[in-house]
Amino acid sequence: MQAGFFEWLGEALGSAIRFIIDALGGAFTLLTEAGTDFIEGLSRALGMNPSFLGLVVLIIGLLLLFLAARSLLRRAFISGVLLALLGLWLLSWVVA
Repeated sequence: MQAGFFEWLGEALGSAIRFIIDALGGAFTLLTEAGTDFIEGLSRALGMNPSFLGLVVLIIGLLLLFLAARSLLRRAFISGVLLALLGLWLLSWVVA
């Protein structure tokens, strides 16, 4: 009688752990697919290659444009214009 109880308990615990693992795997699969679809949609809309390097360059270009806007708001016109030109040059290199 005792062996049957512990066997049942082991199976129940194993089934619960298996359910949790399958649920987490499914959730992470959905997140991965959503991220992949987002990157592909962004790349397709911009006309760029959906590579890691392309995305890094896109982020750096947008950051340079943001810094240019901040410089222009602080009335640092020379650095603002230089940052804007550098950001636009970088973005024109990535976006076709």
